[in-house]
Amino acid sequence: MLHGNNLPEALEHRGVSRRDFMNFCSLMVATLALPPRYLAAVTEALQKTTRPVLVWLEFQDCAGNTESMLRSADPPVADLVLDLLSWEYHETIMAGAGKQAEAALQRVVEQDAGKYIAVVEGAIPTADDGVYCTIGGRTALDIVTEVCTHSAANIAVGACAWDGGLVRAHPNPTGAVGLQEAVPQAKVVNLGGCPHNVANTAAVLVHYLTFHEMPALDQYNRPLFAYGRLIHDQCERRAHYDAGQFVEEWGDEGSRKGWCLYKMGCKGPEATYNCPTVRWNSGTSWPVKAGHGCIACASYRFWDNMSPFYKPLPKVPGFGADVTAEEIGWGVIGTVAALTAAHAAVAGIRVKQAERAERASGDESGTTSSKS
Repeated sequence: MLHGNNLPEALEHRGVSRRDFMNFCSLMVATLALPPRYLAAVTEALQKTTRPVLVWLEFQDCAGNTESMLRSADPPVADLVLDLLSWEYHETIMAGAGKQAEAALQRVVEQDAGKYIAVVEGAIPTADDGVYCTIGGRTALDIVTEVCTHSAANIAVGACAWDGGLVRAHPNPTGAVGLQEAVPQAKVVNLGGCPHNVANTAAVLVHYLTFHEMPALDQYNRPLFAYGRLIHDQCERRAHYDAGQFVEEWGDEGSRKGWCLYKMGCKGPEATYNCPTVRWNSGTSWPVKAGHGCIACASYRFWDNMSPFYKPLPKVPGFGADVTAEEIGWGVIGTVAALTAAHAAVAGIRVKQAERAERASGDESGTTSSKS
């Protein structure tokens, strides 16, 4: 619940200082791959924002994405996300249960149609009319179709909500699919990963609150800022790859020295994600730094397409000692930064035009009233 009349007062009540708030805004600008000049726009938007309503649906899942969101080790992120949004429905954390909980969801769909944000976690079964996941007597397919066609925006968090994930892996007995396949008419932003990274989810929400639309997306409807670069190009072990220094077996000398894990099955050369830069546990580490190869958990249908996880990929063309990281990596960085900045610039212009139109409408109304 918000305390006070505005966000700064609410954050102060939670013990989040002005410095913490500005640090959070800076982190979001960096995560979104926006130029530093957008810091002022993000800060102003978050200070003035009205709290959009959010509903969080869970279907065929392990609740890992909910846990990832709730167990964020960075208090400013958790506090800001909770205070920026009016969470009306989330089965795992809401106080209500049974008919009371379902009534809350129905109220949002009816009273806030076209204004609320829907977050979907877990796959949606479609076989046998969707009977393999039901909530309150309704199938997941029925619920998600109603909720996600009446929302302002939809975010699919985690691999299962994006493309069916583990639940969809062969032979897929329940006919599980991701949100965009289950409800093709819905506007969906996919945040693949097993689980999603709370920093990316917060950044998507901040972009929406600042520019009133979602960030630039790739061919899979994933945000370019998070999925626009190869993990291989961001990895701290990349130099060892170029030098031909590989871990040959777990626990060997190369393993102890932090050499490249490509021969142990690391899928970094074919996977895109910002895991190496955003990291986990307040930016402390990520799987490869901890000594385990990337399994491409943010890639399309990774359970089927990237396994077996401990066998190396076929030889990846375009990499090796004869090609420098700069020749590959910096070109991609420039492209992603340019696209995200251009998208934000267009969105920013739309926001300003809408604000001018609103002011003009208000002035016109005032003039009419004074004449009458």
